[in-house]
Amino acid sequence: MTRYACMVCSYGYHPLKGDPESGIPPGTPFEDLPDDWRCPWCGAIKNQFVPEEEEGSDAREGSP
Repeated sequence: MTRYACMVCSYGYHPLKGDPESGIPPGTPFEDLPDDWRCPWCGAIKNQFVPEEEEGSDAREGSP
C-alpha cells in the first residue's frame, strides 16, 4: 500500500497502520479516509498529502 506524506509537516500516513487516534483502523487506504480527516500533527487537509515511495521513507513514521 502506498504511503502518503503531509506536505506541511512531513507526517506519514501509512494505510497498514491507519490512524487509530482519529478512529481510522489499520488497513484503511488513504482514498477511503473521510473527507474531513486531517493530519494528526498539523491539521492539514487531505489534498495536502502526496504519495511517496516506501523505501527510504521510514524516518518520518512514528514521531515527529
